[in-house]
Amino acid sequence: MKKILLSLFVLGIYTISFAQYENILISNTSGPNEPSICMDPKNPMHIVAGANTDKYFISSDGGYSWYPGTLTSPGFLVWGDPCIIVDTAGDFYFFHLSYEQGGPWIDRIYGQKFDFDTETWSDGSYMGKNGSKAQDKEWAVVDSANNNIYVTWTQFDEYGTPDPTKFSNIMFSKSVDAGETWSPAQQINEVSGNCIDSDNTTEGAVPAVGPNGEIYVAWSGPAGIVFDKSLDQGETWLDNDIFVSDQPGGWDYDIPGINRCNGLPVTCCDISYTETRGNIYVNWTDQRNGEDDTDVWLAKSTDGGETLSEALRVNDDEDGKHQFFTWMTIDQTNGDLILVFYDRRNHDGVGTDVYIARSQDGGETFENILISDSEFYPSSSVFFGDYNNITAHDGQVRPIWIRADGTSRSVYTAIIDFTVDVKENKELIPFSLSQNYPNPFNESTFFKFKLIENQKINLKVVDIYGRIIANMVDNEVYSIGKYEINFNPSDYNLTNGVYYFVLSSSKGSITKKMLLVD
Repeated sequence: MKKILLSLFVLGIYTISFAQYENILISNTSGPNEPSICMDPKNPMHIVAGANTDKYFISSDGGYSWYPGTLTSPGFLVWGDPCIIVDTAGDFYFFHLSYEQGGPWIDRIYGQKFDFDTETWSDGSYMGKNGSKAQDKEWAVVDSANNNIYVTWTQFDEYGTPDPTKFSNIMFSKSVDAGETWSPAQQINEVSGNCIDSDNTTEGAVPAVGPNGEIYVAWSGPAGIVFDKSLDQGETWLDNDIFVSDQPGGWDYDIPGINRCNGLPVTCCDISYTETRGNIYVNWTDQRNGEDDTDVWLAKSTDGGETLSEALRVNDDEDGKHQFFTWMTIDQTNGDLILVFYDRRNHDGVGTDVYIARSQDGGETFENILISDSEFYPSSSVFFGDYNNITAHDGQVRPIWIRADGTSRSVYTAIIDFTVDVKENKELIPFSLSQNYPNPFNESTFFKFKLIENQKINLKVVDIYGRIIANMVDNEVYSIGKYEINFNPSDYNLTNGVYYFVLSSSKGSITKKMLLVD
């Protein structure tokens, strides 16, 4: 017998800005910011997230539920800028700033490994220590061909000083033994920056790996956005950095209601076996259209980074609104390019939504999609930045963002499944259907759906031939709201295999696939 477990809220008004994807609260404790997230492509049910300064969150069901923890390292402090990646063995890494208790502040970059089998973090290892120089704003990537890990970051001779004899530089290190040891840090930038941590500081180095093991990275600084590459696993780099774009207004700019904001770039490379294989993308934000009109931009290269295109505007709203804190990923199964960013197109003042933009044609065009359930109103009295993040594999997309309701901060993801016919997401059907969880499942699973108008609905389970297995809801009237229904395969004597569940009304239908296993 079906069992309705939950009706969370009642909607009074339906608007065109209705979000199409289920939002999942990861945590609302400890004032999180600077979130990072990563999905294991070999087991997409395994997802790990992190938030500033030392919080981690583990999901074993594809992001529907999370258990939290606090990362520690013997003798060292975990000090923020979390970056989560996964290697080819399915081990996750939490990279962060660190320093020894009583020693110089953030004098090294640290990496700690999580083992899903033992549910433990390693003590970790570090790179980049150079006397008392500050090592800041790191990011990491794994080469899926050989499991090498590459890390880039900014080194400050003396953080925050206006002394013109002190510089900031982009550094690189790698590990060829799954994070046990690291190569000596080397400087890869041509033009150094200052140490003020603003427009003329070199920052924002996010590495990417190409289809033949190339390493690509771009950053911002006094020369604008520039690009570098290595063709020998980081041993050597270009003598002269390649210009990508200027950043009118600088990379350090103001957004109303935000404590501080930046437009630092993100670099990704397409290694999918599609026609866009090898494309390199650089994504950033700037205020070239005015201080009241921050936009998301993309440049791409189809020749290994030798040349990059003119900047393409990603957000498709009218002029005069802010889009900021962008991040980008590529679904390497199909070449889809997916960005996440904050967006104020629907509001005046500081009202903020979260959008993704998806391109299926190599960054030529983008579809903008609202993903947050409701707007929020941040306060500049609390630190909100400095970035978001997003991960994707085989049509499953999990963005991560901070929601700031005044001074109260929380971290969220959304359950996005592009394996469902995209037309279903465009037709504004007055209901939505989430992926069942857990999935795959053995004993039971849950179906969650949301109605935005009163209507008569059906919810059925069918086999691969379309034969009805179960009528969970049979032509019944449901009111506006959210619902969750438990499904037990033993009630229907189901054997292992692929099944589908279908939510329908006179306005349309949505179908999703699920897998029953031992």
